Amino acid sequence: MNLNYTAEELAFRDEVRAFLDEKLPADIAAKVKGFRRLSKEDHQRWQKILNEQGWYATHWPEEYGGVNWSPVQKHIWDEESSRYGAPRSVPFGVNMVAPVIIKFGTEEQKQRYLPRILSGEDWWCQGYSEPGAGSDLASLKTRAVRDGDHYIVNGQKTWTTLGQHANMIFCLVRTNTEVKAQEGISFLLIDMDTPGITVRPIITLDGEHEVNEVFFEDVKVPVENLVGEEDKGWTYAKYLLTYERTGLAGIGISKAALQHLKELATRRIKNGRPLIEDASFSQRIARVEIDLMAAGISNLRIIASVEGGGMPGAESSMLKVRGTEIRQTINDLARRALGPYAIPFVEEEMDLDYDGDFLSDENAAPVTPQYFNNRKLSIFGGSNEIQKNIVSKMILGL
Repeated sequence: MNLNYTAEELAFRDEVRAFLDEKLPADIAAKVKGFRRLSKEDHQRWQKILNEQGWYATHWPEEYGGVNWSPVQKHIWDEESSRYGAPRSVPFGVNMVAPVIIKFGTEEQKQRYLPRILSGEDWWCQGYSEPGAGSDLASLKTRAVRDGDHYIVNGQKTWTTLGQHANMIFCLVRTNTEVKAQEGISFLLIDMDTPGITVRPIITLDGEHEVNEVFFEDVKVPVENLVGEEDKGWTYAKYLLTYERTGLAGIGISKAALQHLKELATRRIKNGRPLIEDASFSQRIARVEIDLMAAGISNLRIIASVEGGGMPGAESSMLKVRGTEIRQTINDLARRALGPYAIPFVEEEMDLDYDGDFLSDENAAPVTPQYFNNRKLSIFGGSNEIQKNIVSKMILGL
């Protein structure tokens, strides 16, 4: 593995930087760098800019409107866009359901859904988790019963991220109860405007409406919205989760968060000196920075494997575990840097246009909400305990 960029890759990095300098809206970048709220309109505005550039669907084949980037180019894009403060693409359409449709969907499904994902006409959410089926996803209870040319869907999904914005949801549903749990699941594409669907908000500790419950009551879904074969949805779900877990490593995001931590620790004063000069605290920052560098090298190693024709497998679980632990550690250090100022919280400070008095540092408002919100990182996408089991079995052979 060669860890040095080629001349062509360095030229591509320059092109990415020039694009971000020119096209990334300053107000959106300020929100991202300050960990402030991003609206649906912010995401749509940035998606439109990327799509006009032809850089939105970096994981898709060119024939469907994707970008013929190498894994290294994708890595460069992730690193630079995080450094500049570009929003991460909402993954459920472009990075999650789209690869499944491209690999397993019918030609009609590709022609219908892929252009609408590119244009932003469809906003997708994910219907996997249920109240009794999280990491043990195969125990899901939502049923889909065939009735002529439709499936009748009944059940509940939960923790549905940004479902309040979505007009489409991809769901795992049980279509067969007479076989092993994993063998009776199907993958359905469902229009959120179909009668019988109810979305209820779950308001999190920081006052945010990020996640939802989704209820299905006698929802009629056309059979043509089945992806692949009936009862084979577990195969497609695992394929999707491989892409999701690799993305959860968040190396670029962690680097941006580490820079934010260092800036915060430079402004906080302890015993008359900047906190970042405190021996104990600086050692903690150094430790997480070393861990992040090691995770970055592992990420590059896996990228090199993929570029050679491979596909991320159990290594994606390893990246998910280490990447989420690193992000949580950075969140914890930022909270510790604030000390007692991490306790009070004024929700309005999360808005970029807030013009009142700040309780402490103007960049401190998002720190505690980020700390609590990112406790979920080691749970969703398959809990870290489950990922460690996968690594021990598939890589260590235990």
